[in-house]
Amino acid sequence: MPVRALPSKPNLDHLKYQAKDLLRDHSRRDLVAAQRIREFHPRFAGATDAEIFNVHLRLRDAQLVIARESGYPSWARNLPHHERIEDAAFRRAVELLDSGNVAGLRAHLRQHPNVVRERIVFEGGNYFQNPTLLEFVAENPIRHGKLPRNIVEVARVILDAGVEQSALDQTLVLVVTGNVARECRAQVPLIDLLCDHGADPGSGLHAALQGGLEAVSALLRRGAPIDLPVAAALGRIEDAGRLLPATASRDRHLALALASQFGHAGIVRLLLDAGEDPNRYNPVGCHSHSTPLHQAALAGHMEVVRLLVKRGARLDLKDILWHGTPAGWARHEGRAEIEAFLRSEETNSKQEGAWCIGERLKSHSERTRCSDGGCNFEPWRGKIATQSPR
Repeated sequence: MPVRALPSKPNLDHLKYQAKDLLRDHSRRDLVAAQRIREFHPRFAGATDAEIFNVHLRLRDAQLVIARESGYPSWARNLPHHERIEDAAFRRAVELLDSGNVAGLRAHLRQHPNVVRERIVFEGGNYFQNPTLLEFVAENPIRHGKLPRNIVEVARVILDAGVEQSALDQTLVLVVTGNVARECRAQVPLIDLLCDHGADPGSGLHAALQGGLEAVSALLRRGAPIDLPVAAALGRIEDAGRLLPATASRDRHLALALASQFGHAGIVRLLLDAGEDPNRYNPVGCHSHSTPLHQAALAGHMEVVRLLVKRGARLDLKDILWHGTPAGWARHEGRAEIEAFLRSEETNSKQEGAWCIGERLKSHSERTRCSDGGCNFEPWRGKIATQSPR
């Protein structure tokens, strides 16, 4: 899930106000509140909506959720990661990495060989909590918004110094999901370099689905196995049908999110037919602040939008970050046809709701008159027979 940006001058009073709002929404059994708590409170990771709603949430729990949504345990921790490194040797290594100083970095690592296997601990509730030096080559999270042109050579210097398997795999995930590496045309070269040094291409495959299909293709080329979420993202409906029966619930959930995002209506229909719920928020790590309908509307996939609505997708569910409906997302992205369709469906839904309320009120009124002796309501005959006054 994307991280909320901190205000330029954060304060704890603002944090408390947001936390109290979250407590209120939790007490109202709001689905958005449940999703936020599940993702950012470690005690509720993997909990169902019902389990979250049945727990008494304390103010400090809500404050923890709000703070971790911003990537920090408190408002005070808002410096870029590289400026929070206290170890002088590690911090110097990151400076040399960021400047693209290959010779300087190689000499520094010879002088401080333990730096390459050391992990820096950052407080916070999101990723990049205890990275190694290698993970800084991905520029994910964004620290400078750019990479040195020779970033592949810089990464090779670190790899040649010897890194752990976990660092390889985690760096691969950061590379395939990072915008900066892709925009700098360094994503695929870094994927190949990491895989050449033993990174598992399958470890980054699901994450790569959020970073663009170029990264997915690179990982498949390097031997990553295809599964249902990957088939859903790529539109491989035959593979999806073959893999669906043996796929666990979490990957089915992810597959629906991805098929909706990438506009593969046939696979969306396949998953809905298999019982997937169109109103679940997307799983953590896959635009979890939104629903499949939000993503389909944003991307302009009219066929998927119509299908999801027809199969019961709610039009009033708002995303967690910006509190927009699917129609609002369509408008933001300039999807006029989709916005018009969703607005029309909203109007129809409201009219149907008003008609149902009117019918219930009418029925209630008739029953009330009957109980007062004014008529004899005979529903089994489909008519109202007027009685003579006594």
